[in-house]
Amino acid sequence: MNVIETAIPEVLILEPRVFKDERGFFLESYNGQTFTKATGLSPNFVQDNHSCSNRYVLRGLHYQIQQPQGKLVRVVRGEVFDVAVDLRQDSATFGQWVGCILNEENKRLFWIPEGFAHGFLVLSDIAEFLYKATNYYAPQYERTLLWNDPDVGIEWTSIPEAPILSNKDLLGSSLKTAETFVKRETNLGTNFPKLI
Repeated sequence: MNVIETAIPEVLILEPRVFKDERGFFLESYNGQTFTKATGLSPNFVQDNHSCSNRYVLRGLHYQIQQPQGKLVRVVRGEVFDVAVDLRQDSATFGQWVGCILNEENKRLFWIPEGFAHGFLVLSDIAEFLYKATNYYAPQYERTLLWNDPDVGIEWTSIPEAPILSNKDLLGSSLKTAETFVKRETNLGTNFPKLI
């Protein structure tokens, strides 16, 4: 597995080994030992999700203020522009974003740790998107960061003037008003995150 660092050190692009021949291809989309050896991380994934979206659907930017989710995402059909926004107030990259193209051809995975908002824009006619999460979905704690907040300044790839958004995503919070994360010290060490 090849690991590509991004401008935000904790967010990683991963390229699995792909074995191709005249029959097709084979790859390990996730192997705990390989992931840990390549990244130094040992996430405990508890939930897998699969979505299918049409061209110019924009999902996000989502995060859970409690029960935060680290996500390992990939595309098995089509293409998306995938984005992570750092919402950790004590981070040197707070409010900054990184993005990458994920598609069925490059077979890349994108690691988004806890403390980040996540979203993607579909660039193909249809995209099937898979992700592993380190915590269970908790709708009562889900928050949405506004996809076009000028203070974040995401440079969406090939976006129309009006992407297709859910009502929830249309009503996202700006970075200035969003609930964000901060570390706190406990007798058990660093407990991350806490909402502020």
